[in-house]
Amino acid sequence: MGTKYGYIRVSSADQNIERQEDALRRVGILENNLFIDKQSGKDFSRPAYQRLVNKCLEGDVIFIDSIDRLGRNYQEILGEWRILTKEKQVDIVVLDMPILDTRSTLAKEDLTKTFVADLVLQILSYVAEKERQDIRRRQVQGIAAAKARGVKFGNPGIPIPENFTEVVSSWRSKKITLNEALSILGVSRSYFYDKVKKLCL
Repeated sequence: MGTKYGYIRVSSADQNIERQEDALRRVGILENNLFIDKQSGKDFSRPAYQRLVNKCLEGDVIFIDSIDRLGRNYQEILGEWRILTKEKQVDIVVLDMPILDTRSTLAKEDLTKTFVADLVLQILSYVAEKERQDIRRRQVQGIAAAKARGVKFGNPGIPIPENFTEVVSSWRSKKITLNEALSILGVSRSYFYDKVKKLCL
């Protein structure tokens, strides 16, 4: 049995990692085997993730809370998954999607189960990237529409945080509470609602 590692990623330094930490601790990941990145998942140029990959040996297991914590770029997720599982012979466990667990002997021997797992991975990777692209597109469209209505951005006032649209999306889908959204963005309730309204988010 190899070493069990946990990987955590949030999009910004202000986001809370406790939920992911709790999920990984429940499956027995030790504190010194947790690797945490606080940056975008658009690619794999992340310091903690790279340290984790370099440290992993054949037979080790990487646990992640959900596939979008690994990344949001469809092709890169698939490529990285194959490098870890095929080349380095490292197992991966996605906690919220039990079918994405490469530890199972059956998963390695049963071609049908392997095919289904690979198919699910491709679908989830695609969805993760599509969500990232949609967030970016909605933000651009929202800002353009607001400018067309004469809304002024920047000074005077607080500039809109870079991750504003992504946080609003998480709030609307009930992944985070309003208070968590305000804490992540570092803005007031009135500012938050005002910008949501102006950007038509």
